[in-house]
Amino acid sequence: METLRDILEAAGRGVLPPADGRTTVVAQSSHRDAGVLAFTAHAVVFTDEDPRWVYDTLAAVECDALAAPMNARFLTALLERTGRTSETIDAMLVGSPLPGEPPLPLKEITDGGHPRIVYARRRRDDVRAWTAEGGVLVMGRGIAGRLEVSVEVDEEVRHRGLGRLLVTAARHLVTEPLWAQVAPGNARSMRTFQAAGYRIVGSEALLIAR
Repeated sequence: METLRDILEAAGRGVLPPADGRTTVVAQSSHRDAGVLAFTAHAVVFTDEDPRWVYDTLAAVECDALAAPMNARFLTALLERTGRTSETIDAMLVGSPLPGEPPLPLKEITDGGHPRIVYARRRRDDVRAWTAEGGVLVMGRGIAGRLEVSVEVDEEVRHRGLGRLLVTAARHLVTEPLWAQVAPGNARSMRTFQAAGYRIVGSEALLIAR
């Protein structure tokens, strides 16, 4: 049986689930992460809840069947059933590894108590972080063990291309697909990742254990 890890590893290589209008239900890879992934005309619900409940609840949502997995009514029902919380629906982007050295100097943070590392560990495992002048780059293993990246740029140096350089640099530090979760309304961040060569593969709603 296909697992969540299988689905994400294939998507990272550019092989997306079939656009057949169906919803696939798979088990969680860890207690920490449950949620919904939406690809083109195919959704994946990853939860340890009864798949029959998922399908019955989707069928009861009054909207187009393709939209039901990301519909607010279904997500609310899933949150209530699992006792979890959620923040937003993000776009899923993925970038492939790049050869050579990063385009700017980076210094790895070795202090495990650094605020950015402490924050990232709430959502990811094996967290590592680097600083550049005016910014921080963080990577760690998130949903189903996929490698995820986030960056933070100081207010006084924004609009100078540092964010794009940081997310590009991240691709030089890895040997596997690198994932990013970006709120669609954050147009600046969306442009940054796309300019750095990350491609949009779908959207996700992450349900967080309280």
